[in-house]
Amino acid sequence: MRRIWDIFRISLNALQVNKMRSFLTLLGVIIGVASVITIISALEGMSQSIQAELEVLGPATFVINRFGLITSHQGWLDALKRKPIKEEHADAIREGCEECAEVATYAETWGEVKYRHRKLRNVQIKGGTANLIKITDAELDQGRFHTREEDNTRRRVAFIGPAIVDELFPGIDPIGKDLKIQNIRYTVIGVAKRRGSSSFDENADRDVYVPFSAFDKDFARRWHEVGIFVKAKSVELVPIAMDRTRVILRAYRHVPYNKDDDFGIVTADAVMAVVKDTTRYIRIGLVGISSIALIVGGIIIMNIMMVSVTERTREIGIRKSIGARRRDILLQFLYEALVLSLGGGIIGIVIGVMLGDFLIGLLEMNMTPSVFAIVVGLIISSGTGLFFGIYPAMKAARLQPVKALSYE
Repeated sequence: MRRIWDIFRISLNALQVNKMRSFLTLLGVIIGVASVITIISALEGMSQSIQAELEVLGPATFVINRFGLITSHQGWLDALKRKPIKEEHADAIREGCEECAEVATYAETWGEVKYRHRKLRNVQIKGGTANLIKITDAELDQGRFHTREEDNTRRRVAFIGPAIVDELFPGIDPIGKDLKIQNIRYTVIGVAKRRGSSSFDENADRDVYVPFSAFDKDFARRWHEVGIFVKAKSVELVPIAMDRTRVILRAYRHVPYNKDDDFGIVTADAVMAVVKDTTRYIRIGLVGISSIALIVGGIIIMNIMMVSVTERTREIGIRKSIGARRRDILLQFLYEALVLSLGGGIIGIVIGVMLGDFLIGLLEMNMTPSVFAIVVGLIISSGTGLFFGIYPAMKAARLQPVKALSYE
């Protein structure tokens, strides 16, 4: 053990003597590892954020809309020809699906919200039936959500996010106050709990919920699609509830038996499967491209180590003549390569995770540093050092003491 530590200390001293050479070697590894980790961290963060957003629906919930999951341009064009989903479709499901606990109609648009002289642009305005809050992740903080009676009578009431309270009602209780949504007056009846950024909303705390009937009346020209959220009575009943829903909609929309569904049924698992399939190929392609920088870093390590072996030929001869074994010389140069590659790898991992976090931040998603990305970075960096350092180390270990001492 003492001998190994002495060899390791000699390796560190050799790297300190050649500071500029060691720095350039580190730089090559840092660039390669940082680029790989940035891509992996960003893609992992995006997947985490999307998965967290989908999990709020719960495993017993699925969504019906006109498009479903589109994976090709032709699929998009075909979906555009379908008839839109309407509120009466939700009524039909509600009446005919015994396995469905909740069926909510939903639509959304973007607009401006004002209170006196303050205003917010690009606010997501969501219209939904009274039971929408039982299915989505919106939770009460103050007041209440709108009722079925308010939906039936087209009452202009609003359930707003906390960011809207911060911007439009600083230091004021918003409950009972009137605000204008696209210059139409609505009364605030409730405030949602703070959620933070989500993968599908630029800021989930800026949402405004209004009754679906009022939304249909006031913003019909601004919204395009109606969706239906369906929550089964249990997770085990989800497949039966989906089949029952499919049968009801096909009958209601007069879809021939030999034709495909003219609507989409989407579950959280299905969305995540598509996301993973898509990001898998992106990850392979981008990591492959960025790996070129890592290979260049490895070549730099090998070339610099070869130069180091040549310059230190007499040193190697002296060490062998006083008892150093071939294995000692081999370990010394391998340690040097490993220290450089691992040092560059650790720095590259830190930079890569920071850059990945920055990229995810631009999309206003949340990211937890990926253990997978960190482990991959350490394996890649150490593997690069060993792979490209083994040849120079073997060359140094094979030098004959007599020839090494006579080298000029």
